[in-house]
Amino acid sequence: MQISSSLLENAVNEFARLPGIGKKTALRLVLHLIKQNPEEVQRFSETIDKMKKEIAFCTVCHNISDSAVCNICSNPSRKKETICVVENIRDVIAIESTQQFSGLYHVLGGIISPLDGVGPDQLNIETLVNRVQQGSIHEIIFALSPNIQGDTTIYYIQKKLQPYNVVITTIARGISFGGELEYADELTLGRSLQNRMPVEKYVSH
Repeated sequence: MQISSSLLENAVNEFARLPGIGKKTALRLVLHLIKQNPEEVQRFSETIDKMKKEIAFCTVCHNISDSAVCNICSNPSRKKETICVVENIRDVIAIESTQQFSGLYHVLGGIISPLDGVGPDQLNIETLVNRVQQGSIHEIIFALSPNIQGDTTIYYIQKKLQPYNVVITTIARGISFGGELEYADELTLGRSLQNRMPVEKYVSH
């Protein structure tokens, strides 16, 4: 792609670093910004800068938040005795969009994947165990992507939670094996949550 301006080229290259954004899309976005009023471009820039500097993660569930405790954990109408364990923040957004779950969440920050160098110590597993240890949790729902890494993570955490009196379930196989949770449609994801099953029937020993 030949670009006559180095300033334009640099901006296109930065936009193209975003996931799913190719050079042509990046160029279209940059040209759109060039046409905008300086005040609008400044507001766009300040919004991104403020988000990066001020955004926080919930100290309870590790979800993204504007404060120390996210609005889900602090919501008195949520069912505090049920925790849905997910891989990342995108999965929280996906499940919330189904409007089928009224409990709390726990974001692991990934799944166990030795080939990628991700072990249990790099995930938010101990904080989940600590939440269960407090004794108010009745059910843990695993809503991890149905693949080998997800199954390995479920099996590991299940073993960690065995000493505690908590029901452990996982979402039903409405999500195809090897698929990504965030790409599941809302109806399938919602039914998977409703038709969850005991985790010992799901993970082979």
